[in-house]
Amino acid sequence: MFKPNEREYRLAEPFQIEQNEAQELRLKGLPVVFNRETVLFEYEGIQYKEIIAGDALEGCDMSDFILNRNHGQNDSTVFARTKNGSLTFAVTPAGLEVDALLDPEDERHVNLYRDIQKGRIDKMSFAFTVRAEEYDRKTHTRTITKIAKLFDVSAVDFPAYNDTAIGTVRDFFTEDYRDEFRELEQARRRQLLIAKTLL
Repeated sequence: MFKPNEREYRLAEPFQIEQNEAQELRLKGLPVVFNRETVLFEYEGIQYKEIIAGDALEGCDMSDFILNRNHGQNDSTVFARTKNGSLTFAVTPAGLEVDALLDPEDERHVNLYRDIQKGRIDKMSFAFTVRAEEYDRKTHTRTITKIAKLFDVSAVDFPAYNDTAIGTVRDFFTEDYRDEFRELEQARRRQLLIAKTLL
């Protein structure tokens, strides 16, 4: 299983840009999508998938999360924040909708907006910790039933998890896969023993 309180990263829908008559620089997006099966990766021919349940954000700590770029790995700029009202959100049947108002007087904000407008950045991601989850061995699907805390939504240059998240995801699924394989192997051995005793 994932380590408790370990931050995870997931790719989400692309940002949408909105420029109105007031010349506001506004970004909108759906960083958390409910009830959609996503293939995280394939291991030994098996696709390992994940779903975020429709009520996964109930009880989630969203009191203060931010919009940044690449989860702040190369640039610690906070472009918008829920605490000061520049980042607002709504939980809908589709997922978590966010609306960020950038600062037109800040060159970094203008550059981010322009990069998204021109398609140089066309993906977003979100960072979170898990409170509860389920795993279906038949379908190899992890369902996140409760998200504990949302840390950020982020404009990302590359649509991939960071190295830590990749390792964590692979460790979780490969460990569970090994458990499945061991159980199948034990069941096969039991059947062979029963067959031998009947001879």
